[in-house]
Amino acid sequence: MKREIIACALLAGVLGGCVSGGTGSALDAQATAHLREVLSKEPPLPDGFTARPEQAWRMPFAQADSNCMAVLEPVGGLAPRQALTAEAAVSYRGDGLGEQAGVGLARYADGEAEEHLDALAEALESCREVRTSSGTDLRSQELPVENAADETVGARLSGRLNGYPYAMDVVLSRVGDTLVSVVHTGMNDVDAARTSEVVDAVISMTGTH
Repeated sequence: MKREIIACALLAGVLGGCVSGGTGSALDAQATAHLREVLSKEPPLPDGFTARPEQAWRMPFAQADSNCMAVLEPVGGLAPRQALTAEAAVSYRGDGLGEQAGVGLARYADGEAEEHLDALAEALESCREVRTSSGTDLRSQELPVENAADETVGARLSGRLNGYPYAMDVVLSRVGDTLVSVVHTGMNDVDAARTSEVVDAVISMTGTH
């Protein structure tokens, strides 16, 4: 299924909506406010994470292939547009070196959440590496993740970011009509068990499971 992505980001403290011509979809302000409220409550994140959310997570590199960009955009507030009704994205700082958890929630109508996750799963499988001239060389490997979501896919990108050791876990889940996107980053390495705890915490915050 061909995906459409529109540059309409919702950062912390900002509410808004936009319409993409031909999609027949617009963000619902009330539903979006609800998602932002969900992410603003004190989250049951693992020890060491701040309870106060910050602005949406941003990719630490400017260049990547279309597949890698596609799977990382939702967590930054740029989820697939088709049938999107609400969206919110924030990040939380951890106490590990360079540790950060980015969280994106995107709610869909007409069963599109399942379609989008299928497309993103294919993109994630095709996202093999991220390489830039500034010394970034991240390679992908499968990341098995079990949680209470209806569907989940995950991968780890690890190697070097601007010459420094770096790792990033990427987990995409569907909970009912909501796409839940999580990244967990850190210098040197990230704990897969801790990543699972972050995902579990976010899913519990949605109130669906």
